[in-house]
Amino acid sequence: MARLVLVGMPGAGKSTLAVLVAAMLGCEVVDTDEEIEKSVGCAANEYLRRHGEPAFRELELRALRAALQRDAVISTGGGVVTSSEARDLLRAQVTLWLDSDDDVLVTRLADGDRPLLGEDVKADLARLRAQREDWYREVSVGRVITDGTLDDAVHQICDAAGVAR
Repeated sequence: MARLVLVGMPGAGKSTLAVLVAAMLGCEVVDTDEEIEKSVGCAANEYLRRHGEPAFRELELRALRAALQRDAVISTGGGVVTSSEARDLLRAQVTLWLDSDDDVLVTRLADGDRPLLGEDVKADLARLRAQREDWYREVSVGRVITDGTLDDAVHQICDAAGVAR
């Protein structure tokens, strides 16, 4: 069973922080986007662009189910909470919502390839936040603001999840 699941907006630091927390806890790290890439043989953003969001969300749900069977810290894609089935799975776990100010997210995402974000990244992030924020809150045992240093975020994650450092 998973030790911890991280959810949140694109750019909140889920993938980076999952690696650091998993190393501290001595368990594996699973990134659901990486698991999707292994299963389809192309980048997750490329698959999403080619096949559309519904097909991508189906693969994401499958990757989440498999990841939850492992002794791991799991980093999910930002939109995993859009599926009611995924939300049911996430509520049964120790799930944390990682969040940052939208201006910080815009800076972090400046060089990324995000199919759900268009030319106006700030407006698109605000739209995604409006759609997803209640779901992040619903599935999580706590919210960690990741605007500061990585060390601060790791300590906050461990405290919020109730895991020893």
